Amino acid sequence: MSIDRQTLAPKIDHTVLGPPTTAEAVERAAQEAEEHGMNLCVPPCYVGQIRERYDTLPLVTVIGFPHGQQTSSIKRQEAVAAWDAGADELDVVMNVGRARGGEWGRVREELAELVASVPLPIKLIVEAALLSPAELERAGEVAVEAEVAMLKTSTGFAAGGARRADVETLQQFLPVKASGGIGSYAEAREMLDAGATRIGASAGVAILDGAPAPQ
Repeated sequence: MSIDRQTLAPKIDHTVLGPPTTAEAVERAAQEAEEHGMNLCVPPCYVGQIRERYDTLPLVTVIGFPHGQQTSSIKRQEAVAAWDAGADELDVVMNVGRARGGEWGRVREELAELVASVPLPIKLIVEAALLSPAELERAGEVAVEAEVAMLKTSTGFAAGGARRADVETLQQFLPVKASGGIGSYAEAREMLDAGATRIGASAGVAILDGAPAPQ
């Protein structure tokens, strides 16, 4: 099913997160997001800068990025700092090593503490390509138990990005943000058709350019 640009735009988290990301690149992405009606996802160090200049732009940042191996206390500090700086939503990287090692209790405890630390929606980045089907389902269950708001497929920094099968699995548990390697309208639409409600992509403008105009 097609989805026009006006309907699609607020479903996109227009993203700039790579290691060489400059203040100028973030400013450019913010201008694009505002112009096209998208959300913006930026590194934590730029949240205050963007919030100061764009009062109403929906603003997302990342916590424990990109590997999720920071201590729980550091992740909580990051979350509180991002909230104080003006972020609206937090994309938190799950500790995949803990999950792969079967330490689901520790994963759940860390997430629950994060959820309790800030009054912001938290999306859990599960890095789906690194999990078995059973682990992916368990990640969904643990996210529900910890009262996470959404699930996100990937950081875009591990091998493998958004995959239809992963979205179909995760959407059984919580709303899903499909992220990683989505560069066109057709790819974004496939993820939405699979059950995603949000798209994370650095190619937000290109995705919208490929979408049909509103009727």
